[in-house]
Amino acid sequence: MIALRSQREIAKLRAANLMVAQVLQLVKKRVEPGVTTAQLDKLAEDEILRQGAIPAFKGYAGFPATLCTSVNHEIVHGIPSKKRKLKEGDIISIDVGVKLDGYFGDAAITVPVGTVSKAAQKLMQVTEESLMLAIECAVAGEKLYTLSHRVQEHAEANGYSVVRDFVGHGIGTELHEPPQIPNYGKPGTGLTLQPGMVLAIEPMVNLGGYGVQVLEDGWTAITRDRKLSAHFEHTITVTEGQPEILSQVRA
Repeated sequence: MIALRSQREIAKLRAANLMVAQVLQLVKKRVEPGVTTAQLDKLAEDEILRQGAIPAFKGYAGFPATLCTSVNHEIVHGIPSKKRKLKEGDIISIDVGVKLDGYFGDAAITVPVGTVSKAAQKLMQVTEESLMLAIECAVAGEKLYTLSHRVQEHAEANGYSVVRDFVGHGIGTELHEPPQIPNYGKPGTGLTLQPGMVLAIEPMVNLGGYGVQVLEDGWTAITRDRKLSAHFEHTITVTEGQPEILSQVRA
């Protein structure tokens, strides 16, 4: 069953996702060579607690941290560590979720550490573009896998591959709700989008192939060929008109 959220519920989801966006901005400013991923995690957790919310990932199925910090060839679910110092030229995916007043927020960005290669810059750019292209399609009456196809089409047109082992998802009173939103698919197929649906769309795009390996920690997913991966995510709601991005700070 896919929930159609009321305006009251969307207001709560808007607040939770605004907090996520603010936390991401705060953490992004702290990304620099020499910083550990554990320091970024503490910064995020302290801010979430200060604002009266709960870190959504910490303890979720046993995950030990507030952030997922995935560096270079790590795709998603990287565990922050005091031993992991960021280096000039790295790229890092920062994924964060919060629970506020019973509703969840979830978003992710990939950012450069200092100056990065042109290949890394382009990968991040194309991945974010693929997210925005998918969001543009998230209108009432459209089919879900049209969004999936837009991600795949843009990534593959640029010579990249999309991860198939992990997907986007519905979100609301649970962190992960139906439907699953793959980053590949046939346009014009899948369920019909309706106003009130709230979706976390999250392209994961690889510089090389789409093969995935999960490390011994049981969480960190890496590219099988050890090539770079980028990840961007927004939570949006389908409306009668244009989709609303909930996980962004408005000017």
